[in-house]
Amino acid sequence: MTSPNTTPRLIKACRKEVLDRPPVWLMRQAGRYMPEYRAVREKLSFLELCKTPDAAVEVTMQPINAFDMDAAIIFSDILIPPEAMGMEVVFGDGGPQFPNPLRSAADVDRLIVPDPVEKTGFVMEIIRRMRQELASHPDKALVGFAGSPWTLATYMIEGGGSKHFAKIKGMMYESPDVLHRLLGKLAETVTLYLNAQIEAGAQAVQLFDTWGGILNEADYRRFILPYHQQIIRNLKRDETPVILYVNNSRGILPLMAEADPDVISIDPLTSISQARQIVGSRFALQGNLDPIALFSSPDVLKPLVQSLIAEGGNQGYIFNLGHGILPPTPVENVRLLVDLVKESALTPAHP
Repeated sequence: MTSPNTTPRLIKACRKEVLDRPPVWLMRQAGRYMPEYRAVREKLSFLELCKTPDAAVEVTMQPINAFDMDAAIIFSDILIPPEAMGMEVVFGDGGPQFPNPLRSAADVDRLIVPDPVEKTGFVMEIIRRMRQELASHPDKALVGFAGSPWTLATYMIEGGGSKHFAKIKGMMYESPDVLHRLLGKLAETVTLYLNAQIEAGAQAVQLFDTWGGILNEADYRRFILPYHQQIIRNLKRDETPVILYVNNSRGILPLMAEADPDVISIDPLTSISQARQIVGSRFALQGNLDPIALFSSPDVLKPLVQSLIAEGGNQGYIFNLGHGILPPTPVENVRLLVDLVKESALTPAHP
């Protein structure tokens, strides 16, 4: 149990405590924009890096050491659980690929619901070692994560990334019972996986639904919301906040609220103020600087960051991007962003 005097700033924000400034971390904050990360990747493939605790801890700590973020998110990938379920996944220059995508009920039935410690124990080891690394930084939180059932199913059915999502939508229309069977298996897998991360020491967990925004409200309510609710309801949440992120979520924020996370993370299409009006005051909010803004000159970037800090305020707000940081992002702009958020502690508290 974390004592009150050492509760990380991020966790306090998730609980909507009043702070002198918001915490700051960035989705995909360990990655190709950092030369330190690229140096590690010259020695290891992406999947090897995910499965090598020493190296994964090193890259997880890189943005903490370089920028003094308020939280570290474990270096891993959302497609680790599908591999543990029995699917082959290949990571290449064109993104992740599943050479044998799911096409039938028999394909779904062959998948297992894996024991997360037995099949993905390297993730739990990364978390344990990260807690040791952060022991001297009790103000910094460790974030675990998983992909949502819908997004994982999308990759597993499409065979990789997609522009039109024809295969998963085709299954949704033609064989909804098969899709629900898959989503149910994935929900059980993700629940076990996140609970294992919590038991290993994750202080907050984030559920990513990268492709949740491709569905209309009715289909979201049918194929996404029940599984978000199932996962979040069954997580060991007593002291571990749950953050829910759905990309392109402007039209489905009320449904995200129905999933009952602790924090709703929003993309750049919705302002913090709009999100608060839509979901109410019960939830903390996270977001939502456009990642492309990080390519701007400092004179342009600075007022954007400052405006977002002022809008978010000092209670129930976590500064983050609206999606993952992009590989060509200038390192100096990441440093400027973090410094601006930390300097905001010098300004009067937001009412």
